[in-house]
Parts: sequence; C-alpha cells; structure tokens
Amino acid sequence: MYRHIPNLITLGRLLLTGLFFLVINWPARGREFPVLMWGSLGIFILAAASDALDGYLARIWKAESAFGRVVDPFVDKILICGAFVFFSTPHFLPPHLAVPAALRRYGVTGVVPWMAVVLIAREFLVTGIRGLAESKGLDFRALWTGKLKMTVQSVAVGIVLIYLALLGEPGLIGLTRRVAVLRDVAIWLAITITVFSAGQYIRRAWRVMDI
Repeated sequence: MYRHIPNLITLGRLLLTGLFFLVINWPARGREFPVLMWGSLGIFILAAASDALDGYLARIWKAESAFGRVVDPFVDKILICGAFVFFSTPHFLPPHLAVPAALRRYGVTGVVPWMAVVLIAREFLVTGIRGLAESKGLDFRALWTGKLKMTVQSVAVGIVLIYLALLGEPGLIGLTRRVAVLRDVAIWLAITITVFSAGQYIRRAWRVMDI
C-alpha cells in the first residue's frame, strides 16, 4: 500500500495547483486582496514542498512508476509556468489596487510576457529532447541544473506573491520597495538559470544522440 503514497501525493499536488490558480484569480474586494495573496503563497509552498516529498519517498521505497514519471513533471510545469503566465498579465489584479509609480518597474509583478514564453519554451524543448532520447533507448534523466531551475523558479514565485500581498498594505511602502528589489533579482536569476538549463540539455543531447 505504501508504494502508492508518492502517487497520491502527486495527485494531491495537482489538486493544490488547481486551488492555487483559483485563489490567485478570485475576485478581490477591499482588503481581500492581501489575504488572497497570502493564501496563495501558503498553497504554493505546500505544493512545492510536496514535490520534494513524493520524489524522496519514491526513491527510498523504490516505488517509482510510469504514472509518477509523467504526472509529477507535468504538475511542476503547470504550477510554475502557469504562475509566470498569470504574473505576466495585470488582469488578475483588482481594479482598486493603487500601485505607486516607483513600484511599477517591469510591471506590477516584475514579470513580463516574454519571460513566461522563455519558461514554457524551455519545457517544450526539454520534453521533446527527452522523448527523442527515450525513443532511442537512452537514459535521459533530469540534470542537476533542472532541479536548480525548479528551486529558483519556486523561490521567485514565492517572492512575487509576498510582494503582491504587501501591495495591499499602504503603511508598508518601504518594506514593499525592498521586497521589489529582491523580487527583480529572483526573477532575473530564474530566467538566467532557465536558459542555462536549456543549454545544458541541448549540449547533453548533442553528445549522446546523433542530432
């Protein structure tokens, strides 16, 4: 029975991902927006933590399955890429949210559409390379750069959510500005590592496959 626990955790993370997008896009009125952002952050942290847990349990129990190999990375991609897509558009922000001009660098969230495109393009590329390699009978497991990429992207999403929550607190403008700087650093670091990770996979594919 315990061998099914990692897959159950993965399914739970899929439900948490859906709940995350529901909460972050919930129509906010008045003081509801900060509450929704803090709630989204809590859900996101729980979903990200469960990703590490199901992988750890699958390894120590030797319970890796085809289901986990497909659904686990799928949920990761939806959670991270979906968050960046949401952040790249202001439509999920309430109309009453007044953002000072000093905090509007790179838009309200710090994420612009091309950044979301870079993340999605990297995932399509790596998925295609892995599928081609496995069709040739080659082992093409995740590289350490892929795991680092996921970690940094998750940190960036978390900081953006903290920043959005603070925007609804007019008395915390100084703290919000400091978080905005940290937000921009985290986002650009995530984009840089994403591109670097894609390059590492391309290099590995070039070395082990006839392409």
